[in-house]
Parts: sequence; structure tokens; C-alpha cells
Amino acid sequence: MEPTILYALDFDGVICDSAVETGMTGWKAAAQLWHDMPKAIPSTILIDRFRQVRPIIETGYEAILAMRLLHQDMSVETILNDFFTQKQALLDQTDTTEDDLKKRFGAVRDAWIEDSLDDWIAMNPLFPNVAEKLKTLTEQDLCYIVTTKQERFVASILKANGITLSADKIFGLDRNKSKETVLTGLMAQYPQRTFYFVEDRLPTLLKVLANDRLANVNLLFASWGYNTADDKQQALRHPIKIISLKDFILIVDQNSAHHLALGEGPKLEVRKVYKL
Repeated sequence: MEPTILYALDFDGVICDSAVETGMTGWKAAAQLWHDMPKAIPSTILIDRFRQVRPIIETGYEAILAMRLLHQDMSVETILNDFFTQKQALLDQTDTTEDDLKKRFGAVRDAWIEDSLDDWIAMNPLFPNVAEKLKTLTEQDLCYIVTTKQERFVASILKANGITLSADKIFGLDRNKSKETVLTGLMAQYPQRTFYFVEDRLPTLLKVLANDRLANVNLLFASWGYNTADDKQQALRHPIKIISLKDFILIVDQNSAHHLALGEGPKLEVRKVYKL
């Protein structure tokens, strides 16, 4: 039977719990820029604080700046509330660009992988039971990965977990396309399918919500990912369904999606599908 649904899945915060690795990579890269930062692995306390500010990070390189701010003892609350201003100030101080930081961040990751792939993979665990669900989705041709992570890193983590997903089904940072642009292209490619976009960042979901061309996309907010209590409260005011990891595991396959459409199975209300 021809598939009737398609899942566009964010990676970090939906599939992979990469916060520790992202923080450590950010620290190593920051230590190259600011020599007052020790090159030794940051403390558990600092990594825990990084996990708290992780929701403000959209693209991995921003971890470099977040770690610098944490090293300067800036509070978690200030970083969450004023990251854009603080980010720009650091860029100005170092006379560097976002593209420079992206390259540096990727290079540090590449060096870590070359030095110890097993160690790097261990720092990027998949969320519980997600590996088996992804295997089911890929076998049924039901999913794409839509992420701001560089594609080679996504592919390495999936391969280490026994998941086969062709390169053309991973849309990452390398393509220089927004998630809205990627989703628009996928909808044009699969006009007969019902779309579900699973994402852990509320700002990203709100951008999709504001795009009239994406009105047919059902928005699922991954509560287990990198978001805050305030994000969850804000999501309640929009046609976005907040789901738990358990919900995700229960619904993401062809059969359960049909049950969902019929009002059977897990009691999960999703965004109404509007016709263009």
C-alpha cells in the first residue's frame, strides 16, 4: 500500500539527546577563541547549566557563545532572555562571523570523531525507544530528517544505531535552507500525503504556523526536547499539539497514524488540516 503520511523530524531534541556533546564541543571551540578558558573538559555543573540554556540554541555553533557566557558566570535566566544581544556582542568583540563559528564548531567535532568515534557517539544517545521507531519509519518510507545539524554528523549517529536512511532524506545545515523551505519542498514532492512536523523548538514551529503555504502541516511539539516551561505554556495558545516521548513512540508509524485520523488509538489531538 502506498504510504499516506510523512513525518518531518527534527534531530537534536527529538531523536538525539545531544546536549552534553554539543556543550563539550562548544567549550572546546570557545577555548580556541578565548585563551582564558581552560582546555580541560568542563565540569558537570557547567554542563548541567548548559543543558538549561540549550533551548535558546538553534544551530550548534551557538553553543560556543553560550559556553563563553556561562564561563563568564552569566546567569541562565539572562542567557535565555537576552541571548541575541549577548551573541552579537561576542561576535563583535572577537571580530568573527557566524560562518567562521560554524566552520570552527564542525572542525572541532570532526577532530573529536577522528580521535575517538566511539566516545563521540556515546555522547549522542538516542532518546529511549526512538531507534526502533526510526527503523520502522525508514522501512515504511515515512520520514525525513529536517535539522540544523550538519548532515554528516546525523548520518554517523544513525549508522552507529543501526538505522539506514539515504542521504537525500537528511536535510541539514549544509543545504543552507530554512526548515520552512524544506517543508514546502517536501509538500510539493508528496502532495497526497498527510504531513506531521515534529520539532522541539517553539520559535521554529511558530515560523511554520505563520507560513500560509504550510497550513496543511500538523505541528507536534516535542516536550521531551530542549524547551522551557514557558515555551509549553505559549504553545497551548496556538494550534500546536504538545506530545510526550511516549506519545511519539505510540503514534509514529503508518498504522497508528490511520488510527489517529479515525479517532482511535492514542488520544492525541493534532492541528487541523486546512485545505489551500
